[in-house]
Amino acid sequence: MTTQRIGYLGPKGTFTKMAVDSLFEGGEFVSYETIPACLDAVENGEIDTGVVPLENAIEGSVHLTIDYLIHQVNQAIIAELTVPIRQHLLTHPDYHGEEITEIHSHSHAIAQCHQFLHKHYPNAEIFYTASTGRAAEVVKEKGPHAAAIGNHLAAEMNGLDIKESNIHDYDNNHTRFAVVQKEPKTLQVKDHPVEKHKTTVMVTLPQDYVGALHQVLAAFAWRKMNLSKIESRPMKTGLGNYFFLVDVDQPYDQILFPGVQQELEALGCKLKVLGTYPSYEIDVPAPVTK
Repeated sequence: MTTQRIGYLGPKGTFTKMAVDSLFEGGEFVSYETIPACLDAVENGEIDTGVVPLENAIEGSVHLTIDYLIHQVNQAIIAELTVPIRQHLLTHPDYHGEEITEIHSHSHAIAQCHQFLHKHYPNAEIFYTASTGRAAEVVKEKGPHAAAIGNHLAAEMNGLDIKESNIHDYDNNHTRFAVVQKEPKTLQVKDHPVEKHKTTVMVTLPQDYVGALHQVLAAFAWRKMNLSKIESRPMKTGLGNYFFLVDVDQPYDQILFPGVQQELEALGCKLKVLGTYPSYEIDVPAPVTK
């Protein structure tokens, strides 16, 4: 069996790497500094599969991922997994109670811990990094005056201590990760139960007119197709021009979906299937802190 090459938003110690380790049975894992770099590697054939963050329960969609999948590459979502996100305040091993003047992390992680930072570190300067794993690397280099927000894996990989555990503002903090491919290949995943099957479609309207979105939704509604998410994103062709991303809670079939497509095309809309895939929910065990 050919070894699958899997890319992810790195470096080691990111939540994406935790998701990859939880889902895949094995393979050759390749770390990328940014989401575009990972998706470009899939597009160019450097790797077979990419795993990137798609949506967080607190901060919403990762727009960079969505926009890059729509506008820059031609890839299909072939699976998704949802994992719990536990954010911790990580400090240098030489930290002994000094004032923390810098806090480093990814913008979404900072936002997920806004109230904690506002209450406990109102004067600390915030620095944004490409990932939580990269933030841990920065703190390792900076010294005891700096701290990072990240997970226990980032702490372990960089020799940092967990000063405060679970500092995110809301307990139900989860992130969905998209597993994407350009050329379909069989995934070698661990034996996790499939929570549901989903299909994600992109719908574009011919123009903005009264009742346009209602007509789009009606094409799904009267067929009793449940929609778990609807989101608008700019087409990048001018103000007021949007496309809609729709998650349908069922796999693609040869009856209902073609019917929806024909009905929408009769209205002048366009429908593109971005993927039909299994959805996994995986619990990552919390670390035992000191």
